[in-house]
Amino acid sequence: MSFTSKPRFLPLLPTTHQGGRSAITCEYRCGSACSHEAPNTSDNPYFGDIVGEVVERRKVLKAGVVLAVAGAATGAAAPAAVAAPPTSSRHAGGWGGPGINLDFRPVAPNVLDAVVVPPGHEQEVLIRWGDPVLPGAPEFDFANQTAAAQAMQFGFNNDFCGLVPMPGHRDRWLMVSNHEYSSEGFMFHGWDSANPTREQFEIGIAAHGLSVVVLDRDRRGRLEVRIDRHFNRRITMTTPFTVRGPAAGSRYLRTSADPAGRTVLGTMNNCAGGVTPWGTILSGEENVNQYFANADSVTDPQARTRLARYGFPAAATGRKWERFDRRFDLAQEPNEANRFGWIVEIDPLKPHENPVKHTALGRFKHEGANVIVAKDGRVVAYLGDDERFEYLYKFVSDGRYKRGDGQLAREHNKRLLDSGTLYVARFRGDSPAAEIDGSGRLPSDGEFDGSGEWIPLAHNDRSFVEGFTAEEVYVFTRQAADAVGATKMDRPEDVQPSPRTGRMYAPLTNNTDRGNPGKEGPTEVNPRVRNRHGHVLELEEARRDNTATRFSWQLLLVCGDPNSPDTYFGGYDKSQVSPISCPDNLAFDSRGNLWVSTDGNALGSNDGLFAVPVEGRERGHVKQFLTVPIGAETCGPVITDDFVLVSVQHPGEVDGASADNPVSHWPDGGATQPRPSVVAVYRTRR
Repeated sequence: MSFTSKPRFLPLLPTTHQGGRSAITCEYRCGSACSHEAPNTSDNPYFGDIVGEVVERRKVLKAGVVLAVAGAATGAAAPAAVAAPPTSSRHAGGWGGPGINLDFRPVAPNVLDAVVVPPGHEQEVLIRWGDPVLPGAPEFDFANQTAAAQAMQFGFNNDFCGLVPMPGHRDRWLMVSNHEYSSEGFMFHGWDSANPTREQFEIGIAAHGLSVVVLDRDRRGRLEVRIDRHFNRRITMTTPFTVRGPAAGSRYLRTSADPAGRTVLGTMNNCAGGVTPWGTILSGEENVNQYFANADSVTDPQARTRLARYGFPAAATGRKWERFDRRFDLAQEPNEANRFGWIVEIDPLKPHENPVKHTALGRFKHEGANVIVAKDGRVVAYLGDDERFEYLYKFVSDGRYKRGDGQLAREHNKRLLDSGTLYVARFRGDSPAAEIDGSGRLPSDGEFDGSGEWIPLAHNDRSFVEGFTAEEVYVFTRQAADAVGATKMDRPEDVQPSPRTGRMYAPLTNNTDRGNPGKEGPTEVNPRVRNRHGHVLELEEARRDNTATRFSWQLLLVCGDPNSPDTYFGGYDKSQVSPISCPDNLAFDSRGNLWVSTDGNALGSNDGLFAVPVEGRERGHVKQFLTVPIGAETCGPVITDDFVLVSVQHPGEVDGASADNPVSHWPDGGATQPRPSVVAVYRTRR
């Protein structure tokens, strides 16, 4: 094991919230969404249960055939300047080999106040909350924070992490990190939630958003953050964003400060994301509802219904930002809420260019977005709405990807997400309904699987949903998906297409409401009632064409304790796998293996990062690669052949803890306050 400081063994702390997440994390991160009724009250049926429905059995996922979606003739390859991070060794397929690979000894579950990595590996912190990002930023001083300093420093609670290679440099990248939310009780001594100060409000505003930093690799292969005057950047809640796509200028996006509805200040609650083939970053605005107060003061009944569908609070918010800025008070600015909940795009190579909010990708609680180039050159983005009983989506562009690293090609590609078709998923199971009893027991065919279809919602200014205009589909996407009978899922999160096969993978983190009175019961694609541990979905579209509207699917993992009969690991011997709970973020390595990070481990140990092959004899062989400190979540994994990056979010955030009573002192040890950080892991023994 490798530690940044002397490890501390800490007691397991019980929780009654989703998975193993603490109540205090629920409060700060999502406004305690799991303590409220899920906002999806639609009665759309699960199509696998409709009597007389003829379900065509498809078993193409079992074939284990690896086919690259991209090819030279289709224009699917990424340009060299914006490809995956360059590494010294790329061995396609296989378990072992030099560098980071799957021949490590699994890390045992634990509750240490440390990042724990396998023997033969070491880890180090690259950047912490409060570390300088911009030239002239002061050193971090926990007891004397200012908004001006935070706007120049690494923000709080870093989630997604992505690397964009610097053109002309083999060992230099732009590292982009989301800053999902602020946890004021862990940021300030003597935090009074009833009476926040203006300075605390402004620090919170500055702690949100994203950080862009230059990352260098030295001759030893170690990474270091550089304070670069040109490329380093902080994006906060005061950064102007340009609204693009079919809903730009919509009447639902206009406010007193922006009567044109085309420029929004800031981005918030940025969770997962992705690196596009053209070298930009997509970031998802997720639990934005918790920042806006007084939904009950909105007088228009239709507007109130729409706000309720997104879970906006009836009265005051926990952070009380509405006291300091009218745009967070729905009684004064009812449309401001509609300006958040989008996929945003940042070009780290253009530090002076406004980021973009993409309306063509719909508005909901975006976990993130990930793009693949289809066989015909169109790009396809996969998206998840991270709440109980919400949906999976995809977007297919009208335009086609242009190969090459020239400026003209790149600028063309940066417009591909402005025009296309938005879809939502409907799933069918292929087993008799009686065999899906909510226990997690496999049906008689030995797996949870079936087929499905992508239902079109809108194409630019054309709506496919009866009773909805196109702009209503884009701004109120949840209601449009309700109307077409989309399949309710168990918190779909970081939806990732495999760059080797084109198959799409989605972690369904958990849903302890499934099967409760008045709630939808088990379905083959969500087969357990009171689902505490989640599962991982594998989906392949017809003809292995990512633009197709029909697909087959199966569950790769049904997570939890391998000794429990309600778990499944791709058919692999369960006595040989690591326990895994609450899958959250996904990434692929160069060999095509899937890496899974967790959020809210309900098995009583710290969250971690896991590797699992999706092909061949080792399919389903889950191995734990690392664990993060007590109270922390494992986020934003970046997997290369030479190093792994993970974002360690909200360390020490457990019930009863605070800045005045810290239970974690990671990463700096001693009596220091815990600080969210990005960690790099290297292999030291080959």
